[in-house]
Amino acid sequence: MSEVPLYVPVREGAFSMSLRLFRTDSGRRTAAAFSSPMRLTKVLGADQRWIRLTEPALRHMIEDLNVTGVVIDPAGTTARRTSPQAA
Repeated sequence: MSEVPLYVPVREGAFSMSLRLFRTDSGRRTAAAFSSPMRLTKVLGADQRWIRLTEPALRHMIEDLNVTGVVIDPAGTTARRTSPQAA
């Protein structure tokens, strides 16, 4: 059985990538995932890096990180990062 892929935002470091985690309105950490790259771009911007994961794989990755859960296709009130020149 094939799992539906999710598009998960990541932070890119010098040698690796890590999941980008978010906070709920109550301050709890949560993972976000999107059903398409277009939805991810609409919420987080075109510069946001992502990886494809299945939901079980994502849940396995966050199980020991004190993360509340996974939000799929969040509408987003996340502020996009501005470039240093814009600041």
